[in-house]
Amino acid sequence: MPIPLPLKVSVIAPDLAGGGTMRVYLVANALQQMGYEVTVVGPQFGEQLYPPPPQNLNVLAVPARRSLQYGADLGKLLSQINGDLIYAIKPRPTSFGTALLKRTLSKHPVIVDIDDWEMSWFEPYRPKYKQLVRDIFKPTGALHNPEHPLYLEWMENWVSKANSVSVATHFLQKRFGGHYLPNGKDTQIFDPAHYSPALSRQKYGLEGYKVLMFPGTARPHKGLEDVLTALDQLDWPDLRLVIVGGRKPDGYEDELFRQWSRWLIKLPRFPIDEMAEVVAAAHVVVVPQRDRATAQAQFPLKLTDGMAMAKPIIATRVGDIPEVLSGAGYLVEPESPMQIAEQIALIFKDLEAANRVGQRARDRCIEHYSTQAMVKRLAVMFGELGIHP
Repeated sequence: MPIPLPLKVSVIAPDLAGGGTMRVYLVANALQQMGYEVTVVGPQFGEQLYPPPPQNLNVLAVPARRSLQYGADLGKLLSQINGDLIYAIKPRPTSFGTALLKRTLSKHPVIVDIDDWEMSWFEPYRPKYKQLVRDIFKPTGALHNPEHPLYLEWMENWVSKANSVSVATHFLQKRFGGHYLPNGKDTQIFDPAHYSPALSRQKYGLEGYKVLMFPGTARPHKGLEDVLTALDQLDWPDLRLVIVGGRKPDGYEDELFRQWSRWLIKLPRFPIDEMAEVVAAAHVVVVPQRDRATAQAQFPLKLTDGMAMAKPIIATRVGDIPEVLSGAGYLVEPESPMQIAEQIALIFKDLEAANRVGQRARDRCIEHYSTQAMVKRLAVMFGELGIHP
């Protein structure tokens, strides 16, 4: 049955204080540009929202606990979801599970968006009897956590229960089906014409360096060790790898700094609205994903950061990256520091030529990986649900 307009959309985040929220804001922003009334709703398991939401989005965060008390938090969360359409980001209990529960109460359709293979991070939960009893009945039992891997596995198995599915990569499309919805960048905000790279480098303390930039959270599958090994091989005193923002879910980033502090600079987290000026400071954006299932499933946001800002991009042949760049970047094999070193040398040998490659990347971003490109793909999916702007 067609849904009448104007349409209210509730976009449900799995954790407004944790990772993965950027995809929430990208989808919500695209929906706003389609003319819908959008509210982002989600639990907040930490003290602060991460990253801070764009100023143009209405965000309702419900403080939540990873314990049996989450049941009370869930009731508060459900009361905030008033959309005619419910768009759950990630197939997690705290987003998709909440959306399915709300659908039983409201009968409003549910879309689930998948931008990661959640279970690639975990071993399947197959406990022995005594462990299962402890996890259920101990006050601090593992199964009291609403995002326990067992519940993630259930959610992935229930994707077909959604009214529609969107996915960020072809890897995920093969696994879960659904509509291909790659990450889009607001290319009007991320427009190099608005920024001076020299002034940005001055502002962020990067003057005098050849800047390789990695915006995001350092994780083993993201290949930063390969870039740092390449810098060891080149041994140019003015090269730096700049890590911008990100979370520190473990000690991996600290290990990188212990081993390669000579080459590393860390910049803090910035609001989304300020990131374009930060990326402007880069000479090169690096996306050195390793060939792991986790990486194959992802569409790295830093890829469109660099593309939109017309930066030369060094990236690996993993997942959708070769198709996304399609000749508008510098591709190397995964875990190949020597090839990364060669591409760095090639770029800085003729930076003007490299910047022309970066401009081709921006042109490609505008056509295929911008917010407007997301809007067009969403319109097709919504049309199948009987929703027409």
